[in-house]
Amino acid sequence: MEEKQTTLVRFGIMGCARIARKISRAIKLAPNSTLHAIASRSLEKAEAFATQNELLDEQAKLIKTYGSYIELLDDQEVDAIYMPLPTSLHVEWAVLAASKKKHLLLEKPTALNLAQLDQILEACQVNGVQFMDGSMWYHHPRTAKMKQIISNSANFGHIRKISCTSSFRAGSDFLNSNIRVDPECDALGALGDLGWYCIGLILWAVNYKLPNFVTALPEVTLNSKGIILACTASFHWEEEPKTSATFYCSFLSHVSMDLTVCGSIESVHVNDLAIPYQEKAASFLLTSGAKCVNLQIGWNVEPEEVVVESQLPQEAHMVQEFARLIKGIKSCEKCPDKTWPEISRKTQMVLDAVRESVDRGYKPVYL
Repeated sequence: MEEKQTTLVRFGIMGCARIARKISRAIKLAPNSTLHAIASRSLEKAEAFATQNELLDEQAKLIKTYGSYIELLDDQEVDAIYMPLPTSLHVEWAVLAASKKKHLLLEKPTALNLAQLDQILEACQVNGVQFMDGSMWYHHPRTAKMKQIISNSANFGHIRKISCTSSFRAGSDFLNSNIRVDPECDALGALGDLGWYCIGLILWAVNYKLPNFVTALPEVTLNSKGIILACTASFHWEEEPKTSATFYCSFLSHVSMDLTVCGSIESVHVNDLAIPYQEKAASFLLTSGAKCVNLQIGWNVEPEEVVVESQLPQEAHMVQEFARLIKGIKSCEKCPDKTWPEISRKTQMVLDAVRESVDRGYKPVYL
């Protein structure tokens, strides 16, 4: 048993945020990972988290619990840190984690701005540790299937338009006291929490080619502290054949996780992108060769539902991929994968541009 444990990537969770419950389960489900320790600002809170979430090892003993983040980082048995701290704390603790040679799975949004993220990424590079942000949808098998379809330009055509939404209707308690509307904790509000998904989706669809410019639309809603509660923005690629994209993120609207990618020949639509309706299978609609029939009384074809099965929840796929990269580094066979840091960096860059457009009175911001 001890030999088996040494082959697993040992995770420590820094902070007992609600999302940490989901990732602790994912670490247990991923076949190449194990949850080694949990840390909070108090030992009592860490112990309560471990007990409430039944974080037991095979000997029915509680995992290690720490009453400070430093204790977790000083644990020599911890290979990787999952960090769901408030965004305002990311740069301090992520840089320190990297300096302690801990691989870093950092919850999104990664930082308050690109300058902070660059500090984190530089620390990871200097210390030879893997970086990845906590966007789970990248790792679902459905995402790979959709990418295969939209990348086949002979069948799909040129991507003309992308649109996506990410929203939920928050209650009064959330809007008054949640850290995501507190400028001291998460000053990016809905743009950071939900817009991160939308920006990542748009960039993913165009193979991470940055738009020429982005423009926030005037429908931005702010709370009394200046935090974005709802935001709409457009992206534009000016080279022929041109592409445009729009997104909407909000704490004020009914739940939506929609993505539509319109090619010149086919289109893809998905309603549950960020969190699939089910864990074991997810689907999307593919429409090809559609047109209105005579007298415009209907369509000549109906969308095809493409179903993609998944043996693990998408968050467990994320942990599994992250641990696979770590094992390659530990074996001295590979360097840290640069793909994931670059994806996060481009997402942060565009997010900063949207925020700048809001601050500048909804003027275009060129990249």
